[in-house]
Amino acid sequence: MNERIEKLFVQALEEFKAENKYATIVVPDSLQRDFVAKFALLIVQKCADIGQQYADGNYEVYNQILEHFGVEE
Repeated sequence: MNERIEKLFVQALEEFKAENKYATIVVPDSLQRDFVAKFALLIVQKCADIGQQYADGNYEVYNQILEHFGVEE
């Protein structure tokens, strides 16, 4: 998993726990990395798609977003 994505996931978990003291998120350890990777991939791809939409057909925006997060097409 990309280090940036892993850091964002940890940050999101910490902030979620701080805001929702009684909530519980259960992802078995054996699936956690796969879940985080898939979740992050979907978010990054959506951001890249939106960036592409507003970049007037310039695929460089799309590619730079994917590259920044270490996503391979």
